[in-house]
Amino acid sequence: MNFTKILSLSLSLFFSVMSFSQETDLGAVSGNFQIISQYYNSDTLINAILPDHKMGLNSFANVNYNKGNFSAGIRYESYLNPIEGYPTSFNGTGLGYRYANWKNKSLDVTIGNFYEQYGSGLILRAYEERNLGIDNALDGVKIKYTPYQGVYLKAFAGKQRYIFQDGLTNGTGIIRGFDGEINLNELLDSVFSNSKLRITIGGSFVSKFNEDNLTPNFVLPKNVGSYGGRIGLRYGKLRFSGEYIVKENDPYPDSQDDRFNYIYKNGEGILLNLGYSTKGFAIDFSAKHNDNMLWRSTNVAVGPTDLLVGFVPTLTKQHTYSLASTLYPYATNARGEIAFQSDVIYRIPKKTKIGGKYGTVISLNYATAFAPKREYLNDMTTTRKGYKTIPFSFTDSLFLQDFNVEIKRKFNKKLKASVNYFNFVFDDRAILVAKVHELIYAQIFVLDITQKIDKKHSIRYEAQHLSTKQDQGNWAFGQIEYTFGSHWSFAILDQFNYGNKQETLRLHYLLGNIGYVSGPHRFSFQYGRQRAGIFCVGGVCRAVPASNGLTFTVTSSF
Repeated sequence: MNFTKILSLSLSLFFSVMSFSQETDLGAVSGNFQIISQYYNSDTLINAILPDHKMGLNSFANVNYNKGNFSAGIRYESYLNPIEGYPTSFNGTGLGYRYANWKNKSLDVTIGNFYEQYGSGLILRAYEERNLGIDNALDGVKIKYTPYQGVYLKAFAGKQRYIFQDGLTNGTGIIRGFDGEINLNELLDSVFSNSKLRITIGGSFVSKFNEDNLTPNFVLPKNVGSYGGRIGLRYGKLRFSGEYIVKENDPYPDSQDDRFNYIYKNGEGILLNLGYSTKGFAIDFSAKHNDNMLWRSTNVAVGPTDLLVGFVPTLTKQHTYSLASTLYPYATNARGEIAFQSDVIYRIPKKTKIGGKYGTVISLNYATAFAPKREYLNDMTTTRKGYKTIPFSFTDSLFLQDFNVEIKRKFNKKLKASVNYFNFVFDDRAILVAKVHELIYAQIFVLDITQKIDKKHSIRYEAQHLSTKQDQGNWAFGQIEYTFGSHWSFAILDQFNYGNKQETLRLHYLLGNIGYVSGPHRFSFQYGRQRAGIFCVGGVCRAVPASNGLTFTVTSSF
């Protein structure tokens, strides 16, 4: 059979299947995939070690099917070998996620793997953050039910994803949970139909059961419960939300500080937020009390991000500029912290002398976190409660102080810029993400300019400078990015640790990147040095080792 006949037969078959699919409505298939491959070079100057396998690869593909009320899907994953710095609990190739779901207007049932969050996540957050190597998806059954308009009920039972070794491996602990939320405006529409006040109240209960208590020294509870409530209020331009969670005694090993090792004290979490917004102005204030809220489905020591049931967010701005986001990022203190954050955003009106033709946006952010004030008890041979605390009572032991300002302005149709200033006070003796663990004072200046040359060409300039007398000393950062049309982009950047006290470590980290975009398909090549640092999302961090080599990335959806 010649090529023409083969092609004709293939096309006939394809159009026959498409026609049959349309006529019988076989449903819809969708998905996405990502491949990241990194080839390593040895670089002794930056301590970039050449692994035996010389190349790492992280990849996954999601395939979802939907027809009417029914949907199902799988995720196939491959880590051959996992990219350096990624958790070693990800290795091999196989199925890492599968589910089936059926839902109608009032009932939603899922079996298999699923993600879920109750409230802010303090009591339960099953989620995936692929860049950090976090995936604590639940494996079991989940039900959502809406008996009346404005009443939302959820329940689940399952085990957590623990490691991936040629396929999914769950932890041994079983988690059960229930959550209820009432939107009073929806439920009592006749009462609140003309009211500016909007009220939502909710409550949750989550418990774990596990028998992997391997210590002979203590009697550990097999069942541990956590419970709490939340409220959300909105009146016109003003809004408030609050949540309070209690975690019952849940002893967990702490090898760094015996005062927290296998203590039976209840955990407590409080999150408060108050905000106001109107045209051109917004202000927001948040407060957090977090004490002994480390919440896992096991009592055995595991990796820092393994088998986490709850999530304690950090009250800091998520910085995007390199020197601010990767040198001294703040990670949530698992033992406890008192934290506050405030944001102010003001837009200077356009067509004014100060605001200019298009207006100017000024953003202020201030965040701080302290150690809780603890009254330690002499009961480590009896009840092992460890200590007492009072909500929002804190010491002068500062974990973090972060003040930053951003000014953004568009000058004309082709030119826009932003100026940023960051001021950090960072106690790395508590956070342990820097090279030298000490109290660090740092200032960062950033200038970011984007110039549109014509309809198809634009260029972006970025300059950063970090000054500090501690840790690794001063850093300079420069980047130029050129975009051609809607498909191509080219970038080159350099980070220079010119202020390092050791002259041999005053190194350049030069990196180049080429990107191509075509519809849903994205390709990029990156070559050069990457310095060791910390990558954080929402107060959860992963150490990124120094590397030198070529990285290829492709993402797509269908």
